[in-house]
Amino acid sequence: LPVAPNLLEQKFEADRPNAAWVTDITYIATDEGWLYLAGIKDLYTCEIVGYAMGPRMTQELVGEALFRAVRSKRPRPGLIHHSDRGSQYCAHGYRRLLAQFGMLASMSRKGNCYDNAPMESFWGSLKAELVYHHRYATRMEAMASVREYIEI
Repeated sequence: LPVAPNLLEQKFEADRPNAAWVTDITYIATDEGWLYLAGIKDLYTCEIVGYAMGPRMTQELVGEALFRAVRSKRPRPGLIHHSDRGSQYCAHGYRRLLAQFGMLASMSRKGNCYDNAPMESFWGSLKAELVYHHRYATRMEAMASVREYIEI
């Protein structure tokens, strides 16, 4: 699968909204099994601009988060879209979506979580402030809790 160059080089500043987005997937334990959460964060506003949740870590999951972000923010062509090298982000279908939206793909170096520190930091806050204080019986219960955390 194709890998993109690291355009951010750990420079996590942007001069305006929708100039650079970082994205990643995390997982949340439920009694039914894992709930996967794909999120996209704007480096300028620090807002979660798009997210999606589901029972599998798939290209479709990250695609849904991307569609939500694009529908919500309508970014201009040239936005830097930074992710890790996960197969979902390297997939041809996802890379085609980025091209269709005029986005520049950027990827972390292999095995370097610091290259995506702003997104990893958000996951840490989400888990410390919310997830670690709950035991979720169902994925739906976890989804409602996460949705409230992100949107309120």
